[in-house]
Amino acid sequence: MNDGLSSGGQAPRPMLFEPFTIRGLTLKNRLVVPPMVHYRCDPGNTCGTFHVVHLGRYALGGFGLVFVEATGVEEVGLINEHDLGIWNEAQVESFKPLIAFMKRQGTAIGIQLAHGGRKSSSQTAMQGMGPLTEQNLKDGARQWQPVGPTAEPVAKGWLTPRQLTTAECNAMAGTWAKAARNAVAAGFDTIEIHTAHGYLLASFLSPVSNTRNDEYGGDRAGRMRLPLEIVEAVRAEMPATMPLFVRVSSVDGTQEGWNMDDTVAFAHELKVRGVDVIDCSSGGISGTATAAQVPRSLGFQVPFAERVRKEADIPTMAVGIILEAQQAEAILQNGQADLIAVGRQSQFNPNIAHHWAHDLGINARFEDWSPEFGWWLEKRIKTLEGFATPTGVVTRRT
Repeated sequence: MNDGLSSGGQAPRPMLFEPFTIRGLTLKNRLVVPPMVHYRCDPGNTCGTFHVVHLGRYALGGFGLVFVEATGVEEVGLINEHDLGIWNEAQVESFKPLIAFMKRQGTAIGIQLAHGGRKSSSQTAMQGMGPLTEQNLKDGARQWQPVGPTAEPVAKGWLTPRQLTTAECNAMAGTWAKAARNAVAAGFDTIEIHTAHGYLLASFLSPVSNTRNDEYGGDRAGRMRLPLEIVEAVRAEMPATMPLFVRVSSVDGTQEGWNMDDTVAFAHELKVRGVDVIDCSSGGISGTATAAQVPRSLGFQVPFAERVRKEADIPTMAVGIILEAQQAEAILQNGQADLIAVGRQSQFNPNIAHHWAHDLGINARFEDWSPEFGWWLEKRIKTLEGFATPTGVVTRRT
């Protein structure tokens, strides 16, 4: 008879808090902070105190893996002038204090390599995430001409990009390879390539934005050419033990756009080229990165991760309105994804990984917390007996 207990008499650990190994990297759990831009670089597009404090909270909060936000592979590819970059030595050195801190907490640290493409030189999210306005420019915002698969802007009012030549497309893999080499030198545990949300590589994939007639356009194979060349170049710069993620917009959310059949085909090609995890997002091709072209609801992107996982036979990461521990655990138990990314909810509560452990019946004495905090909380348990739970939820007020 199965009583639900392990041979040691304890309940089995939830999948969410089991280790997960990808190549030579073992994550302590399956909870991930995905890349989220904050436009707070130090001078020279370097990583400073803000990012150490901001991302360090997630390491102290118990996450298995934390990604640094979209980081420019070249200056013209910055989404905004305040974004991080990784094209020079000063930028490489600037990441090292952050990486050292994260590793001391037992949390893996990754970086998302990105190129804004025709969405470069745009507003910050706080300004609206659209094209720079006259007022933005009067206030000192820096503007430059973006590049893209064609000279077609994202939408009316956005900057007109310069179409990349065939020769420039050929050379683009070298730009990303250098960024990957820099990421390895900095000490990151993993790399993610950003091919989502209408930025450069997504704009090459989508028939909405890529109407080229050379080898980098046309049919799906042609539109996939540049992203796949970049994946090959990045993978070649990484140690064999280092995992590679790719973020995709699973669907554009428009009738004529990139769809799930395309994503599954793309995932097959990515797997062949040494990609280890597909991070399944959506939308963004004809508006801001957060444009709601796909109807949103609880776990609305989980079916994308599930289909890619099953049809391309590759690990996936689910993201998008995953709000509760039980919801996240069910996604894993049902075989819909292998990793759970918690974005905005982690900003609301950086300790959410620890809290979800309590919700799932483990970590009762705060043993998985950093000892500097866990010690205080464990000693409080007896004090709270009779009127509050160990986590501080009041049960009796008199």
